[in-house]
Amino acid sequence: MKKEDLHGFVPAVVTPFNENGDIMEDAFQSLVDWLIGMGASAICVSGDNGESWALSAAEKGRLTRLAVDQAAGRVPVITGCSATTLKNSVDYALAAKENGAAAVLSMPQTYVLKTTRDELLSRFEKLTAAIDMPIVAYNSPRRAGLNLSIDDIGAIMDVAPIIGIKESNRDYFHHTHLIRRFSEKMAIMVGPCHYIMPGIALGAHGFIATGPEFLGSDTAKITSLAREKPGQKQADIHYTLTVLYELLMGHSTWPAAFKAALNLIGQPAGVPRDPVHAASADVVETIKKTFDDLGISYQS
Repeated sequence: MKKEDLHGFVPAVVTPFNENGDIMEDAFQSLVDWLIGMGASAICVSGDNGESWALSAAEKGRLTRLAVDQAAGRVPVITGCSATTLKNSVDYALAAKENGAAAVLSMPQTYVLKTTRDELLSRFEKLTAAIDMPIVAYNSPRRAGLNLSIDDIGAIMDVAPIIGIKESNRDYFHHTHLIRRFSEKMAIMVGPCHYIMPGIALGAHGFIATGPEFLGSDTAKITSLAREKPGQKQADIHYTLTVLYELLMGHSTWPAAFKAALNLIGQPAGVPRDPVHAASADVVETIKKTFDDLGISYQS
């Protein structure tokens, strides 16, 4: 996979679990097919939406194989391999590679509140040496416990085959400098929904985000619309994405609200895996009310 292959709508697919915590493989492949049919240019497996923290290396490999088989060459599959230790990250990445992943998505060492530049670069150098495949970096200060600065990202690109980045920093100063400095060197994929339209307009290549799935036929048009002169259509999509992001991020423990919302529109997202509980009835009612306000159809 090359940087040119990473663009547009790249959904991070959920992992459907049943009440016993088992992966529902048929439901997972149904979701993959639905997302490709919606216009996805790649599929991201075992990311935050996929409850990566609850998956073993064998499960990540199996999900990768299921996605690759379902995609059948239509789009590449990217698999998340983030972990606190290098060994676990390598194990996850190798399982993904053996099962057909075109690239891996990797944070720096997670849950470490501080890291030196040497430690950061050593991590990506060693990961690269162990797996020998393209890497999509992932900067998520809220989830990783640390923030990759613009200079950090540049330094990582010097030691690892970084083809793109999922940028989930919520500071638009950061996005602005990232796009200006690196948009010709790698694919910049926006994370926060409310940054998608302005980010692409300024030079980002696409998005790996939560919420666009609910826009139906407009989902595949977001990237091209964002590059046009802004008008009412762009403003409406930006507003809808913003409200969806606030809704899905603002209720329950992640990704319970997202899974509940997917179930409401008829997609078999199942329930979260332990220790996360399914969204409460009150949260489901809140989702329904917001869907009503946004004109999103759902099943009663």
